Amino acid sequence: MNKSMNGIQKIRNVYFLGIGGIGMSALARYFKFTGRNVAGYDRTQSALTDALQAEGIDVHFEDDIRNIPSKWNPTETIAVYTPALPDEHKELNWFKSQPIGLFKRAKVLGMICNEHNGIGVAGTHGKTTTSTIVTNILSKTEQGCGAFLGGISKNFRSNLVLPKAESPWIVAEADEFDRSFLHLKPQLALVTSVDADHLDIYGEKEKIVESFEKFISQIRPDGSLVLKEGVDLDTSKTEAKVYSYSLKGNTDFTTHNLHLNPETGFYSFDLKTPAGIIANCKMNYPGLVNVENTVGASALAWLAGASANAIKAGIEDYEGVARRFDIRYRSENRIYIDDYAHHPAELEAFITSVKALFPDKKVTGIFQPHLYSRTKDFAAEFAQSLDLLDKAILIPLYPAREEPIPGVSSDIIYKQMKLENRMLAERDEVLKILKSDPNEIVVTMGAGDIDRMVESIIELLQSKEK
Repeated sequence: MNKSMNGIQKIRNVYFLGIGGIGMSALARYFKFTGRNVAGYDRTQSALTDALQAEGIDVHFEDDIRNIPSKWNPTETIAVYTPALPDEHKELNWFKSQPIGLFKRAKVLGMICNEHNGIGVAGTHGKTTTSTIVTNILSKTEQGCGAFLGGISKNFRSNLVLPKAESPWIVAEADEFDRSFLHLKPQLALVTSVDADHLDIYGEKEKIVESFEKFISQIRPDGSLVLKEGVDLDTSKTEAKVYSYSLKGNTDFTTHNLHLNPETGFYSFDLKTPAGIIANCKMNYPGLVNVENTVGASALAWLAGASANAIKAGIEDYEGVARRFDIRYRSENRIYIDDYAHHPAELEAFITSVKALFPDKKVTGIFQPHLYSRTKDFAAEFAQSLDLLDKAILIPLYPAREEPIPGVSSDIIYKQMKLENRMLAERDEVLKILKSDPNEIVVTMGAGDIDRMVESIIELLQSKEK
């Protein structure tokens, strides 16, 4: 696993073990775009693997070493694997026995970004939205940028943005999970938040803070760090120039004259930068939390050389990311929003933004907790955030990579809530409950498979309009 490798220029062939994942498929397409031979394995066929095959990438679904291209020169080849593969995986074990570099996705992403002027967007939440907005702004500049995003951008219809040949910039989400972001040595970096999370890996918040401080220490000495006001990191750990940002406040980047248009539900503001005011920035995407993300993204774009006109254009035509404040249905009487929020601070920011946008309407929220460990660690905080709803429906938790923890279920959140109008329900009971609900605003929240309910909720709401 620790076979070394000097840069990626000499690599001609890249093999992916788990090529159908959202992050892995983006890397596969990037290497294909840069002229490499690309092939790979995945357990199941999907829309992503179909798209890869349509682009000329050889993908197979049977774990068989005979499917690995035999003509590739080992000294010009690397293999990229997902930790989700079982230990007995035949192809994985074959690569372990060969003189071929075998790397996790995060390591390879670091190799690519570190060969460019990397822009790393870090934080326990807000990464995907912020990195997608900065990518959209930089796409309005002459140089443009490439990007590896953590969700499907509605502007680019993809999680991958291929760079123009002359572009020096690559935007990447700097993910703290499994300390993946420590492979990045960016030119510019931003930290949105450092809340306790992934305690199954870190154990305690202090270790998370240490990890973020190590990340900011890896910013290039002539680079810049953009830090959200209130994020408590020891900035003496970095040689980069440090800037601050906030929604409102006395920071380097912030909003003045923040205004919500009651007819559209979108915000406009003047953006304060160290060089002066960029007046009349208009968003066509909802949510107060997203104004804050936009300020941070604009700071990165400004530091990357984007003009005031590019910043305004990138803010104005930003369309969002699938499952991030994603308005999936809107009629005169009802609105349905789907969101990836899966941490108490994310739930609070999301619900508060919905309430600010629709102050006179009642909000019914359906929440699926994600991970036994996170549910156990933050049950009280989840309860507090969900109490902001007018009605809460908790469905069984999504275990993801974890084995059950005795006594841990959605019930431990439910029992600590103060909201009277709350209930526990099985997934297949949700539509029946919504049928008898006034449904002024319906929101679904969670990082598991709750998104599979979206279409049937839309159909139900449509049927109620007839």
